[in-house]
Amino acid sequence: MIQFRRKTLREVNHLLADSITQGSAAGGRSGEIFDPNAGEVQAKVAFGDAALLAKAVEAAKAAQPEWAATNPQRRARVFFKFKELVEANIDELARLLSSEHGKVVADSRGDVQRGLDVIEFCCGIPHVLKGEYTQGAGPGIDVYSMRQPLGIGAGITPFNFPAMIPMWMFGPAIACGNAFILKPSERDPSVPVRLAELMREAGLPEGILQVVHGDKEMVDAILDHEDIGAVSFVGSSDIAHYVYKRGVAAGKRVQAMGGAKNHGIVMPDADMDQVVNDLSGAAFGSAGERCMALPVVVPVGEDTAERLREKLLPAIAALRVGVSSDDDAHYGPVVNAAHRTRVENWIQTGVDEGAELVVDGRGFELQGHEKGFFIGPSLFDHVTTDMQSYKEEIFGPVLQIVRAKSFEEALRLPSEHQYGNGVAIFTRNGHAAREFAHRVNVGMVGINVPIPVPVAYHSFGGWKRSAFGDTNQHGIEGVKFWTKVKTITARWPDGTADADDKDAFVIPTMG
Repeated sequence: MIQFRRKTLREVNHLLADSITQGSAAGGRSGEIFDPNAGEVQAKVAFGDAALLAKAVEAAKAAQPEWAATNPQRRARVFFKFKELVEANIDELARLLSSEHGKVVADSRGDVQRGLDVIEFCCGIPHVLKGEYTQGAGPGIDVYSMRQPLGIGAGITPFNFPAMIPMWMFGPAIACGNAFILKPSERDPSVPVRLAELMREAGLPEGILQVVHGDKEMVDAILDHEDIGAVSFVGSSDIAHYVYKRGVAAGKRVQAMGGAKNHGIVMPDADMDQVVNDLSGAAFGSAGERCMALPVVVPVGEDTAERLREKLLPAIAALRVGVSSDDDAHYGPVVNAAHRTRVENWIQTGVDEGAELVVDGRGFELQGHEKGFFIGPSLFDHVTTDMQSYKEEIFGPVLQIVRAKSFEEALRLPSEHQYGNGVAIFTRNGHAAREFAHRVNVGMVGINVPIPVPVAYHSFGGWKRSAFGDTNQHGIEGVKFWTKVKTITARWPDGTADADDKDAFVIPTMG
């Protein structure tokens, strides 16, 4: 597996001539790719610069007009073939993903599959690109609209979903007729490169999907390039805000998804066994490295809080932390040593702020993998809203209990938090669930669903500091983001000209 992965990374440094991915490093700069299970560097990826991006943009400009002129059915056929290829290679992709990210293979398969869900949506692009038509809007006048591609789009994706989020972005963008430049995370870039290879194998023309690598220098080059018309980003909120401001200042269309602090409200009538089972996966799955994780649980009432805590402790004790290839592991290591340190520092911050650390996952070592980037599950109780550890995203296997006295208090917590990505409520009461879903100030809501990520034909997007821009990811919202609307008002005269010549100087009406 490592041998194949390094082969892929060598190809990353070789294939610019084929218009898939970048060629040489900028001044020899590169990034280290770790094996999170062993805690060792396993490969390096060369970073590009503005000059290299310019070459990619020129290749995109040369290829995009013909791709845009390709009828939607033919574009859809590429996606049908790509879907077949990804499904045929899903085990390889999942193992490759796990070896660089650290999530367990089953979770990596889910990462790939959720991206494929969007690709399936893209297979129906002929239908969703249909415009509107009004016959007889005026005397002999018809009005119709069409959606046309923007030209060249770009995506900047995070480390935590190296298969799903790239497909969220390049799928709709390319299906709509655009060329696309993808800059994946430098921490785990091999799967995005492999996906680009499979798109070419599926029949995508050269220059339509290209992968470039780098850090902030490459991000800035993308944001500043005048020929890139739209940028999609997923990452932390501070960087999302930066990307949004700089991109918009450069005249681009930008969607920038940021961080999260998702809450799970537990009503007294909730099925507590189901809640604990859901929390175990939502809070600790993928080592908590999900923007839709559920790191805050809000039991309503002291009795509910005590029952929840009592059931959580044995469930957490039963969690198995293992290497990503361990089929019995619930989750694996975090992505690198720096991130492990960051999470552990947040745990210490919670202790210093006065929260009760019920389970401490720091210092966890896995026998035979002592250098791996592992963190055990941690549980805090009696967390309060003035604590910094509550206000900020920890992005690790840490669950915080914030006790609420009433439904109204529980509703206020996620509504008033700086982040507004997702929220869930656990209850058997339909009225409470309906009231909560209607009133909560959060973009995505789950009712007895702990991770409310919408299906591919809906759209993904949060509120407040969880998202910057007006259009969400994938679904119809994604199609709107990657296209522009042209509206045509047409009249076909019958050859007679009875109107007074002065009518030509009057603004026409349809009445």
